[in-house]
Amino acid sequence: MSVETILLILVLVAGFYTAWNIGANDVANAMGTSVGSGALTIKKAVILAAIFEFTGALFFGSHVSDTIQSGIVNSEVFAGNPLILVYGMLAALTGTGIWLQTASYFGWPVSTTHSIVGGIIGFGAVIGGIDAIYWDNVGFIFLSWVVSPVLGGLVAYFIFGILRKQIFYTSEPVENAKKLTPILIFVFVIILVILLMFHGLEHINVRFNFIQTVAISLGFAALCSLLSYFWVNGIEVPTASKEKQTPYNPEVILALDKAKKNLLLAQNSSVGSHRYQLSLLSDEIDNLSSSYKQNEDPELTRSQYAIVERIFGGLQIITACCMAFAHGANDVANAIGPLSAAISILMTGEILKTTVVPVWQLALGGVGVVLGLATWGWRVIETIGKKITELTPTRGFAAEFGAATTVVLASRLGLPISTTHTLVGAVVGVGLARGIEALDLRTTRDIFISWIVTIPIGAAITIATFYLLLEIFG
Repeated sequence: MSVETILLILVLVAGFYTAWNIGANDVANAMGTSVGSGALTIKKAVILAAIFEFTGALFFGSHVSDTIQSGIVNSEVFAGNPLILVYGMLAALTGTGIWLQTASYFGWPVSTTHSIVGGIIGFGAVIGGIDAIYWDNVGFIFLSWVVSPVLGGLVAYFIFGILRKQIFYTSEPVENAKKLTPILIFVFVIILVILLMFHGLEHINVRFNFIQTVAISLGFAALCSLLSYFWVNGIEVPTASKEKQTPYNPEVILALDKAKKNLLLAQNSSVGSHRYQLSLLSDEIDNLSSSYKQNEDPELTRSQYAIVERIFGGLQIITACCMAFAHGANDVANAIGPLSAAISILMTGEILKTTVVPVWQLALGGVGVVLGLATWGWRVIETIGKKITELTPTRGFAAEFGAATTVVLASRLGLPISTTHTLVGAVVGVGLARGIEALDLRTTRDIFISWIVTIPIGAAITIATFYLLLEIFG
């Protein structure tokens, strides 16, 4: 058996191994919030994620693969000996897989993108020197890792703020949830369908012009919105107790709380009789607020909020599927990019400036991701879904909406962003909407630390593996 054949087998095994560990670790970014909020069981999450992760990898994966494969290392540095680049890509895959498996075992939600990019930078800089790295592209990638959690957090914060104001801080939360649900579904679906039809069907040679794309996406979004309308309006709304003569209005309570805070600020800045009069007003507001709260029907309120969460539990399943699709589209590149580059060299004997990623390679990565998520995915799901902040279906929906939108848009731009960063940023954004005390700061700190150490650890393991391969095959 020739050296090239052995290397080809090792590359395929390492690529599949890395994809398996991507599924084991990064699955939390797709399904962790759904499981944490109770919208999905782990078994159902695995089944749905298997379908949509694979579909996203197959239809969208090649766009980001191009960045991972040729956008980081200057392949001309290795033109004299193409096998050196094969060793490097094989080492990067192996190093990434080892680190991800270690992290998954302990339940650490690390960034697979950090790991693979760090590995490629590591061997590229050691062998080719500083000039072997496209530092402009690397800087662009680093910037995306900072921007993506911020954007994900902002979108999630904004969406959850709307839900609180339009649903939870109203006297008729269920009715308002019914009105808002079709709109949210329409907006979310139309974004994803337009993105898919513009670029995601290229591998099966299906193309649409702009007018066709807009018409089909509007039609599909309208259909989904209509179905959601009939679904939510089939849910019965509990009626208020006849003994409660004065309706309980959360908007009034919220306004009174804000008024009291402003009075306290004014009171602290006042002296003498003015301070005393402000304290009396503050007491009056307390009495008025208590009077309103006495008219609350606890059972009615709980049942209405339970129905709202039930509605958003259904919506969260939809957003979770979209998040899985987006994750498969973006993170399959972490395994397939280096694999595709190495196989191209082994098959042609030279380093090509551009290569087409075959569908079978995308499928290989998709299968690996699915198997990884089905076996070890539960370890990291618990961290993302339960330890950062307390999640409910409405909070999980807001987080997944922000994260999925950010990740899918980034995949269309060819940015190998970290879905870990994006999803964690979105979950943190939802937590901050309720106040910083709603966050588990220790868990958040540990996650941030894991982001920092992943790049150097990935680079170190890759370099060690690279020299081991040189020792064996060189």
